[in-house]
Amino acid sequence: MLTRTAMLDAVTQGKPGTAMKSFSSVLGVTEIQQVVDFVQHEFMEQGRTNTEYHTPENGWPDHERYRAAFPFALGQIALDTPWEQLTPDQQIGQRIYMNSCISCHDRGRVQEDGVIWDARPLSYPRNNFSFQGDRPADAQTGASPYAVHDRRPVLAAATATQRHGETLFQANCAFCHAADGTGKNWIGSFLEPHPRDLTGSRVRAMTDDELMQVVRNGLPGTTMSAWKKVLTAEEISAIVAYINSAFKLEKK
Repeated sequence: MLTRTAMLDAVTQGKPGTAMKSFSSVLGVTEIQQVVDFVQHEFMEQGRTNTEYHTPENGWPDHERYRAAFPFALGQIALDTPWEQLTPDQQIGQRIYMNSCISCHDRGRVQEDGVIWDARPLSYPRNNFSFQGDRPADAQTGASPYAVHDRRPVLAAATATQRHGETLFQANCAFCHAADGTGKNWIGSFLEPHPRDLTGSRVRAMTDDELMQVVRNGLPGTTMSAWKKVLTAEEISAIVAYINSAFKLEKK
């Protein structure tokens, strides 16, 4: 069982090499303690049903339709079980898991670790790179399709407000919308519906008030949550100023 100290450290510092980011720039010390205590009590001790992730409120209506994939998510069936050994229902479940569940559940249980799973062959890896060796993968040599979107725009000149917005955006919004605002980073590519492309015409047509409304209250039916209890009105305004500057929005 995770200790409270370990959980506090994970929420505060993040976990390198995973999708668990640091929340020290978002939450205060007391708020982090409250989150950890809530998780320990509700999830780990009480197992309350109202803390389940796969709910309509979290964007998972009718989660039972994925039931065929549950054995793979729960580790009841190894994900690398030979295809011919799976029943037709299990084959459907494996497809569902590989196309949807794996983005959060990782590879579940496997019989053999093997090499990195299904590396996307966008081009031949450079410098004779092989995923089978001990050499760590990097975005350039491994020919990642996502790394280009993790580069933030370079602002030649910016106001203090825009710089403040840049810090806030890159520490919070870029996790889903990508550093370049396109939503085409690794996380954004797996979210359904995809995060809005902040460089596209749909967002370009929005007024500042409309953008701030979305950041404050979120978008129902999507993973765009409300930030009004996390960010101040001034901070939200700074983020919108940065979006206008970095992603070249055309004002009405």
